Amino acid sequence: MVQQAVLKTNSESSVARPRVGFLGVGWIGRHRMQAILGTGAVDVAAIADPSPDMVTEAGTLAPDAQRVSSLDDILDLGVDGVVIATPSALHAEQSIRALERGVAVFCQKPLGRTEAEVQAVVDAARKADRLLCVDLSYRFTEGMRRIREIINSGELGHVYAVDLVFHNAYGPDKQWFYDPALSGGGCVMDLGVHLVDLALWTLNNPGVGSVTGKLFAGGAPLKDSASQVEDYAVATVELDTGSVVQLACSWRLQAGCDAIISATFYGTQGGVSLRNVNGSFYDFTTERYWGTSRETLTSPPDEWGGRAAADWASRLATGERFDPAADHLVSVAKVLDRIYGR
Repeated sequence: MVQQAVLKTNSESSVARPRVGFLGVGWIGRHRMQAILGTGAVDVAAIADPSPDMVTEAGTLAPDAQRVSSLDDILDLGVDGVVIATPSALHAEQSIRALERGVAVFCQKPLGRTEAEVQAVVDAARKADRLLCVDLSYRFTEGMRRIREIINSGELGHVYAVDLVFHNAYGPDKQWFYDPALSGGGCVMDLGVHLVDLALWTLNNPGVGSVTGKLFAGGAPLKDSASQVEDYAVATVELDTGSVVQLACSWRLQAGCDAIISATFYGTQGGVSLRNVNGSFYDFTTERYWGTSRETLTSPPDEWGGRAAADWASRLATGERFDPAADHLVSVAKVLDRIYGR
C-alpha cells in the first residue's frame, strides 16, 4: 500500500510530501511511477489514462490515488507535480497547461516536436518558476556518468570526435509514431533525441556549428516528410569547439540483434565508450581506451531506467524550482530541427 502523505516534523514546522499526478500510465508511465514511489519522496494523488486496464494496473502501485479522466482533473486536485507519458504531439501543450497552473512537470521525450514547442515549454517553466525535467534516461546510466566525469577531468585531452548509435530492431508498436503530425518525426525524434542529448550534455553544452542529416524510409531517401517518417538516419554535427559528432539511428534495422546502442568519445589522450551487451536495451558496459589497450569501468547490472524520474521527484520534494539547465532542452531540439532540415 502507498502510505498517505507523511508529515516530517522538525522544531519549526511540518511539511507534507508533494502530491503528484500521472497522466498516461502505459508501460513507461507505470515504470516511472514505480521508480518515483521508490524514493518515498512524494505521494501519488491521481491517475489518468484512456485505458481502464492501464488505470487498473497503475492502481495496484498506488491504490490510494484518485482515478480521474483528464489533465484538468489532475490539476484541479491541487497537485504539486505531474508526470506526463502521453503521445508526443500532446507533450508541449499539456506541459504548458500544468506549468501555468503552478505545477512542476516531468515529461517523456520529446518535450516538443520542434524547437519552437520546446522553447515555449521552457519559457512557461521559467515564468512559473517550476521544476521542469524530461525523461532523458540514458544520462542516468552509471556508464554515462563515469564518461562525463572522465571527460570533465581532462583525462582524455581534447575530445575531437564522438560516435553515437541507437538501432532498434523493432520500432514502435503504436500507430501514432508513424504520423508526422502526431510524432514530429521518426527514429530521430524517438531515438536520436537521446544521442544528441548525450553528446551535448557530456561535453557541457558546447555551441553547435553546422548540422547535416540524411533520412531514409523503407531503404530509400525520405521524399515526403509530411506524410511519412524516417526509419533510418545519419547525421553529422560540428561543434564550435572543433569537435565532430556523428550519429546513426533506426527502427527495424536488420542487424542480427535486438538493439545496437553505443556512445564513444575520442580524445587526444584516449577514448571512452558505452556499449550495450549482447543486443540488450538495458545492459551496458563502459570501457576506457589507451591506444590498443582497454579497461572495463562499469558492467551490468545497473538499474538505471527510472533514475531520471526518481531524481525529479526527489528534487521536487526538496522544493526546487525552475532549473536554468532546462535551456539545454532547447539546444537539443534545435539540433533535431536542423537534422530534419527545418
